[in-house]
Amino acid sequence: MASQLETVAQLLQATLDPRQHKQAEAALKVEEAKDGFSLLLLNIVASEALPLNTRLSGALCFKNFIKFNWVDEEGGYKLPENEVVTIKKELIGLMISVPPSIQSQLGETISLIADSDFWTRWDTLIDDLVSRLSADNAKVNIGVLEVAHSIFKRWRPLFASDDLYIEVNHVLSKFGQAYVQLLASTDQQIEANKNNKELLKQQIEVMNLLVKIFYDLSCQDLPPIFEDNLAEVTSLLHKYLTYQNSFLVTEDDSESGPLEFVKAGICEVITLYMQKYEDAFGDLCQPFITSTWSLLTTIGPETKFDILVSKALHFLTAVASQDKHAVAFNNDLTLGQVIENVVLPNISLRESDIELFEDEPIEYIRRDLEGSDADTRRRAATDFLRKLLEKFEQLVTDVVGRYITHYLGVFDRDPSSAWKSKDTAVYLFSAIAAKGVITATHGVKTTNTLVNVVDFFQNNIASDLLADTGVEPILKVDAIKFLYTFRSLLTKAQWTAAFPPLVKNLASSNYVVYTYAAVAVERVLFLTNDSGEHIFGKDDVAPLAKDLLEHLFQLIEKDSVPEKIQENEFLMRCVMRVLLVLKDGSISMTDSVLQHLTKITSIIGRNPSNPRFYYYHFEALGALVRYTAPSQPEKLENSLYAPFAEMLHNDVQEFMPYVFQLFAALLEGRPNGPLPDFYKALIAPILMPTLWESRGNVPALSRLLSSIIPRSAAHIVAQNQVEPILGIFQKLMSGKSKTELYAFEILEAIVVSCEVSAIQQYFPTILTILFTRLNNNPPEKFKQRFVHFYHLISSRDQSGLGADFFIKNSDTVQDAVFVPIYLTIILPTTEQLARPLDRKLAVISFTKTLTDSQAFGVKYVKGWSKTCEALLKLLENPPMPVAVDDVVAEADVDDLSFGVGFTQLSTCKKVPRDDWPEVTDVKSWVGSYLKTADERHGGAIGGYVNERLSPEAKMVLMSYMS
Repeated sequence: MASQLETVAQLLQATLDPRQHKQAEAALKVEEAKDGFSLLLLNIVASEALPLNTRLSGALCFKNFIKFNWVDEEGGYKLPENEVVTIKKELIGLMISVPPSIQSQLGETISLIADSDFWTRWDTLIDDLVSRLSADNAKVNIGVLEVAHSIFKRWRPLFASDDLYIEVNHVLSKFGQAYVQLLASTDQQIEANKNNKELLKQQIEVMNLLVKIFYDLSCQDLPPIFEDNLAEVTSLLHKYLTYQNSFLVTEDDSESGPLEFVKAGICEVITLYMQKYEDAFGDLCQPFITSTWSLLTTIGPETKFDILVSKALHFLTAVASQDKHAVAFNNDLTLGQVIENVVLPNISLRESDIELFEDEPIEYIRRDLEGSDADTRRRAATDFLRKLLEKFEQLVTDVVGRYITHYLGVFDRDPSSAWKSKDTAVYLFSAIAAKGVITATHGVKTTNTLVNVVDFFQNNIASDLLADTGVEPILKVDAIKFLYTFRSLLTKAQWTAAFPPLVKNLASSNYVVYTYAAVAVERVLFLTNDSGEHIFGKDDVAPLAKDLLEHLFQLIEKDSVPEKIQENEFLMRCVMRVLLVLKDGSISMTDSVLQHLTKITSIIGRNPSNPRFYYYHFEALGALVRYTAPSQPEKLENSLYAPFAEMLHNDVQEFMPYVFQLFAALLEGRPNGPLPDFYKALIAPILMPTLWESRGNVPALSRLLSSIIPRSAAHIVAQNQVEPILGIFQKLMSGKSKTELYAFEILEAIVVSCEVSAIQQYFPTILTILFTRLNNNPPEKFKQRFVHFYHLISSRDQSGLGADFFIKNSDTVQDAVFVPIYLTIILPTTEQLARPLDRKLAVISFTKTLTDSQAFGVKYVKGWSKTCEALLKLLENPPMPVAVDDVVAEADVDDLSFGVGFTQLSTCKKVPRDDWPEVTDVKSWVGSYLKTADERHGGAIGGYVNERLSPEAKMVLMSYMS
C-alpha cells in the first residue's frame, strides 16, 4: 500500500508539469483500475507530509473519480460497499481539517455524492454535521457550513416537487434549530472579538456562510423556523448590512473583503424575500430600503464594492417591482434624486473601466456583451432604471431625457476632454429606449414610443461610426454597440447604408473596436425578417467576402501562440457566419480559406484552451465542407487529412468529436464511388474499443462508421471486421439510453450494406440483444428505433432480407416470439412515427409484407389484415417529400454541458437518409406495387383482399390498385 501511495502521489505531482502531464494522466488511469484507489487518494489528501499542490491535485483527481465512478445510470454503486461506507464516514471530518483550497474541491465532491445519495441513502449526514458545530470554533464551523452549503445550494435552480420538499423538510427538522442558535452565537462571537483582527475575520467568514445557507434554506419555501423568528432574524441581518469595522477593510481597492460578501449575501436574501415572501417580509422591509439607499449613496467607486452595489441595486429593483413600494418613486423630485445619486454614479465610466478596456480588452468585451457582467454596477443600475420605466414611463423618460440633453451639451462644449459625458448620454438613452427582453438573435425588438431611436442615432452617433480619426475608441464602440443593440429596428435600406462603415471598423487598430465590429457584422448577417429570410443574402455579401475573410484571419493570426490565436472567439464566429451566408459562393475562395483554417487547427491543437473558439472554428470548417465538398471533394480531403490525422495521433481529446464529424461530412459530401484509401486506413483505428469509451466520441464515431460501411462493405467482410463492428453495437447497447440509439446507426449500416451471407450467422444474437432490451422497459425512442430497424429489414426483400427473414431468425431466438412483438410493439409504434422518412419506410415495409411474405400470406392470416389496416392508416396522411432544411441553429455555448463531451456541428449536420429515394408518390407506388404483385402471384393478393378485409378497407385498397 505504501509503495502504491508513493507512486500515485508522484503521478499526481507529475500531472502539474505540462511536459509530463499526458503520460502521468495515462499512468493514473492504470492505477485507477486497482482496488481501493479512492481511499488511497483520500490518504494523499489527508497527508500533511506531502506538498500542498500534490494534495490539491489529489483532491481534484478524487472529485473527478467520484464523478464518473460513484453510481451507474440506474443509481447502483460502482465501488465496493466498504469503500462507499468509508468515504461517507471519513469525508466530512477530512474536509473540516484541510486547507481552504482543498476544502472547496472536497465540498464539490460531497455535493456530487449528495446528488445520488442524499438524503435517503445518507440519512446520517445532517446529524453528523450538526454534531460537529461549535459555539466558538470558527475553523470547524467553516468546514461544516461549507459542506452544508455545497449540498443545500443544489436546491436553488430546482422546480418544486414532493421529493424536494421531503428533502428540505428532513434538513430543516435536524438542522433548523442548530442553525438559528449558531446565527446568534456567531453574532456574539463577532461582538466579543471585534478588536481581534484574526478571530474577527474567521467569524465574519462563518457569518458569510450562514447568510448563504439562509438563502439556500429559503429558496423553495419560507421555513417555519424562520417565519416564527422573522423579526429577530431580519433585525440581525439588518445589523450586518450596516455593520462597520476597520479590521475588515481591505487595503486593495480591487479586492472585495469578507464584509462586502456578507452584505452582498444579505442583499440577495432580502431580494428573495421581497420577491417571494412579501406578505411576511413586507412590514419588516422599510429599514432595509432606507439602509440600502444610504449605502448606495455613500459607497465609493472602487471595484471592490461592485458586487455589493449590484446586489443592493437588485434589491431596489425588487422593491420597485411591487406597486405598494414603487409608489415612493413616483414624483419628479424623488426620481431626480434616484437618477442623480444612484443611477448616474453607477453607469458612468470609472478609471477602472477604462483600464480594463485598455489592458484586458477581451475581458471587457465578455463582461459587457454576455451578461457575465451580471454583477457589474452598470448592468444592475440599468435593470433598476428599466424597472422604474416600466412603472412610470412618461415621468422616467422626461427626467432621464433632461440628463441626456445635459450630458450631450457638456460634450458639445468640449468634445476632446468631455467625451465621457457623451458615453453617459448614449448609455442612458439606450437604457430607456429599449423595452422588454433583449434577445441574442434580434437585440431589442420593442422600444419606448416616447423616444426616436433612428433620429438619435443619426443626430448623435452616426458621425462616430463614420469618422476615421479624432474619435475616442470607447465612443466608437458605443456607436457600434448602438447599431448592434437596435439592429432589428433598421430597415434593409438603412442597413445597406450602415453596413459598409460598420465593416470598415474591422480595420481599426483598437482591439475592442474591431472585435465589436466583428460581433455586430456577425449578428447582422444572422438577422432575419418576419418571414425568416436573411436581411443580407449571398449576393449582398459576396462582393465584400474575400477581403472581409482575409482581414478576419489576419486579426486571428496576429499572434501565433496557441492561447492568443484562440483568445477571441468573436472573430471566429464572424468567419463562420460569413461562410454560412456565402454558401457555395465560397467555392472560389476555398484554397485561401482552407489554408487559414488548417493552419489554425494545427496551432490550437497543441493546446486547446478556449472551447468557444474551437467550436466556432470547427463550425466554420463544417460550413466549408457542406457547401464546397460536393464540387471539390479531393481538395478538401487532401487538405484536411494531415491536420486531422495529427489530432488523432496526438490524442487531442477536445477535438476528436469534431474531427470525426467532419470526416463523416466529407464522406457524405461524395456519396458514390469507391472509398478513398485514407478512409479505409481509418477503419481499423476507429474500431479500437478505447476510442468508444469516451462518451463524447460516440455520436461522431457512430456517424463516421455508418458513413464508411456502405462504401466499403466488401472490404470490411474481407478484412473480418464485421464481428468487431457488431461488438461495438453490443457495447453501445449496454450503455442504455445514452448510447443505444447510436448503436442502431451502426447496426443498420452493416445489415443493409453487407451480403446476407456475411451477417446471417450473427442475426439471432443481434435479435437476442434487441429483444432483451425491449423486455427491460425501454424509453419510447428506443421502441421507435427498433421499429425503424424492423421496417428497414422488412422492406429489403430484394436483397435476401424481408419480413420472413426477420421472423425466421426471431423463431431461432425463441419460438413464436415474433407475434407478441409485432402486435404490441411494431404495429402500435408505427402509428406514432412522426418523421416523413420513417413513415415512408413503414409504408414500403407493410406493402411488401402484404405482397411477398410467406408467413403473413399463409400463417398469420389475422396479422395480414391488421398489417393492411395499419398501412391504410399511414396512407390517410401520406408522408410528403422532405424539404431541405437550410436553417443552421448553432449550439448554445452558454449551455452548461457545452464543451464537455460531444457538441454537434450544426453547419454539417447529417442529412436524414432516405432508403427509398426512387419512391416519390407513395400512394401511387403502393397501388402499382400491389397490382404487379397480384399479377406475379396469379391473383393471390386480390383473393386475400376479398377474404380478409372489411368492405370499407377493401374499397379503399381497391381504389389504390385501380
